[in-house]
Amino acid sequence: QVQLVESGGGLVQAGGSLRLSCAASGRTISRYAMGWFRQAPGKEREFVAAINWSGNYRYYADSVKGRFTISRDNAKNTVYLQMNSLKPEDTAVYYCAADEKPYRGIDTTNPTTYFGSWGQGTQVTVSS
Repeated sequence: QVQLVESGGGLVQAGGSLRLSCAASGRTISRYAMGWFRQAPGKEREFVAAINWSGNYRYYADSVKGRFTISRDNAKNTVYLQMNSLKPEDTAVYYCAADEKPYRGIDTTNPTTYFGSWGQGTQVTVSS
């Protein structure tokens, strides 16, 4: 079982940037797809971005496309989410997730599919 710990959240003004990190332990994530999700108060958890195991395919929610970038450093067993041009509607708890099986792709029709391991989340607050 992999353990995921997110960090890098905080308070930022609209238009600013943050970089979230997700450090994994317990097993290597180099063979697994990884994703970022978020949940705002009173709303359901939603998909943000995902990256396949090799890092050569990335998939984004329309709401963040062009502003957020997901990346991975398998040597550090870490996944990142660079968030630029932040908006107040990006305010949420951001969660990192790992696929349960290796070498699978990303289900673009339902990106939540396959992600079975979750971190505890990190709060991102964007002020207007």
